[in-house]
Order: sequence, then structure tokens, then C-alpha cells
Amino acid sequence: MRKWLTNIQWCPGCWDTLIIMAIKNAFKDLQIPSHQRVVVSWVGCSGKASQYIDGYAAETLHGRTLPFATGIKIAKPELTVLAVGWDGDGYGIGMGHFIHACRRNLNITYIVFNNENYALTTGQASPTTPLGIITKTTPNGNHLSPIDPILLAQNSGCTFAKRAQSRKFNELKEIIKEAILHPGFALIDVDQDCPSFRRWAQAEQ
Repeated sequence: MRKWLTNIQWCPGCWDTLIIMAIKNAFKDLQIPSHQRVVVSWVGCSGKASQYIDGYAAETLHGRTLPFATGIKIAKPELTVLAVGWDGDGYGIGMGHFIHACRRNLNITYIVFNNENYALTTGQASPTTPLGIITKTTPNGNHLSPIDPILLAQNSGCTFAKRAQSRKFNELKEIIKEAILHPGFALIDVDQDCPSFRRWAQAEQ
């Protein structure tokens, strides 16, 4: 197990911190001890989540959070398994894994930090970037309609899919608790501000 780090390593004003605190408080409220929980993350901004939460942890490849979480849950069903990802990671690079995790409906909680861009690589368009938005990869405005992860999850067999906001700490914490207690795959899509790269400029029509 790794101990909770105190040296925060995100951009100033990053909302990742509040999401992490909501997860930690949810574990505390539910009285889930550190040796009975595991946080699976990837390599990007939200990937640091597992470094700040006491307990078992696994840092995986980009887009591969859910296969690792699935393997852990199958091998150790008694553990509380929480996977964290990001919109580019979960809904883009790892989309296939996301759909099949919904279909399998194993007891895994999946929290997606959705800031509507690839923030780790300094602000490219992601699958949830709104129409018309100018990013480094869409200088004339994004021409692709954003996906709806909640609808996609439900259509793929997910039995718990909710949207939350990083700004609403108490509400987010309660949704996380509800998801952990849910007997099946649970998705929480967290609308998260990104002070560094989610500074949208609407393309001229």
C-alpha cells in the first residue's frame, strides 16, 4: 500500500483535488479500510489520484484502466475496486474497454474526470469537446458532435450512470458513496473545470 502524499502536483486551481477529497471522504463515511480498497488509475492528470489515497493502487497504460480494474475484481472480489479516468482516456482511447465493462456489469466504480479536452497534452479536442470549440487540434472549431457518456453507458448495459460536478463537493461525495454501494458497474461522469486548457473560444460561424 502507498501512503497518501501531501505534495499536490497539479496545475494551480485544478479541480482534481476536490474530486480526490470527495473519494477519500466517501471511503471514510463508508468505513472501508485501506487494506480492503484499490484505486486503479492511468498516466494522465487524473492518473495521480491513486497516489493521494491510502490503500492498494495500480497505475496502468493510457486507456487501459478498466481492463486492470476488471482483472483485480475477478481475482479479488472482496476488494472495493474504484477506477478513475478522464474523458480522453475513457471515452476515446479506452472506449472499447468502457463499453465492455458496462456489458459485464462487474461491481466496479468508474469515476471519469471530464474536462472536455486532452489536458495532459495541453488542450486538444476530446470525445466530449462541445461543437464549435477552438482547440489546438480544431483551429477552425470542433466539427464533431460530443458523445453522451451517460446515454452510451446505459445503452451498453450499465446499471448505474450519473453525472456530477466537481464544484458541488457534498453532492459528489454522496454520489460516489451511492456508486460504491451499487451492486454492479457504476459510472460517475464528473464535469470538471480545467483552469489551464478549458478556456473555450467559440469559432466564428
